[in-house]
Amino acid sequence: MTEMVYGTRPVVNVDPILPRWWRTIDRWTMACIVSLFGLGLLLGLASSPPLAAKNGLEPFYYVSRQAFFGGMAMAVMIGMSMMTPKMVRRVAVLGFAVSFVALAFLPFLGTDFGKGATRWYSLGFASVQPSEFLKPGFVVLAAWLLAAGQTVGGPPGRMYSFLITMVIVVLLALQPDFGQACLVLFSWGVMYFVGGAPMVLLLTIAGIVVAGGWFAYANSEHFARRIDGFLSPDVDPTTQLGYATNAIREGGFFGVGVGEGQVKWSLPDAHTDFIIAVAAEEYGLVLVLIILALYATIVVRSLMRLLKERDIFIRLAGTGLVCSFGVQAMINMGVAVRLLPAKGMTLPFVSYGGSSLIAGGITVGMLLALTRTRPQGEMGDILMRRMGR
Repeated sequence: MTEMVYGTRPVVNVDPILPRWWRTIDRWTMACIVSLFGLGLLLGLASSPPLAAKNGLEPFYYVSRQAFFGGMAMAVMIGMSMMTPKMVRRVAVLGFAVSFVALAFLPFLGTDFGKGATRWYSLGFASVQPSEFLKPGFVVLAAWLLAAGQTVGGPPGRMYSFLITMVIVVLLALQPDFGQACLVLFSWGVMYFVGGAPMVLLLTIAGIVVAGGWFAYANSEHFARRIDGFLSPDVDPTTQLGYATNAIREGGFFGVGVGEGQVKWSLPDAHTDFIIAVAAEEYGLVLVLIILALYATIVVRSLMRLLKERDIFIRLAGTGLVCSFGVQAMINMGVAVRLLPAKGMTLPFVSYGGSSLIAGGITVGMLLALTRTRPQGEMGDILMRRMGR
């Protein structure tokens, strides 16, 4: 009788935040990320002391910095994973705006650290690579625009997202950073495909990419040198690819032993771009397969959870984030085994690099937030109800 007079009280969710977060998060994906970070520290202990000695630093200087930035990345990942999809979108748009401005000013204020590509801001005590922080924000923003474009009376989201993508690709190509440019374009293409793009349009975009690659080859000495080195039937044993190839060959199935590898004394980027060569030489194919399995688990589990998601924004953003993460790992390892031309791209959570680690924490944190289990019907049940069965 009381409820009939005064009405029912709204149900308030009093479930504490941490238990609810732990219950809904993909714990397997989180465990794989922590494992990759642990392996990165292990490999850093082997690969970074030669560089530290060369620069007159303490033996484990780079390892301690990797642990510091990795701890920050883990904290950021957990914090981001607790957010709602709406909060993720807001943070991503703000982060994209800041990163885009930083990327635009790189030609005037950035530095190349003698590597021939202006990709970083030097802060004295550290460096920042804006493109690393731009990627997760761009993916979420593009997914938001693509999803909004599919609503009745919505904005032309596909056109807006494509224009933003092209501007970013041009800015990255001017550094030059063709690897990150391709990764941004790939992420957008995957989301566009998942969102229902016609195959003819995707083939047209692929043709434009090929034409752009040919133009870059003809007009960029930096790009042409890497392509020529990749296509050459003979590998110069004194180049980074030559050292990496020999290290992988020497490692065999079980490796030469912990601390016994030699490639770390020859490769200037053994702790970053070619960390997988150190793993293959000292620990063999076994550890490489374990690393591959960890990345594959993250990608497959995330995609399987996204298949059950009925919110198109969450589905597009999650797909773009996990595909960008997985393809970056594939590119890094593909370069080391000479399946792809050199790109200068880190191995997520394994390679040394503050920008890479923290940006990776943001990316995976957003992915974990978007793939948390939510009270919603299975996709098959929804389709059956719409069919009137």
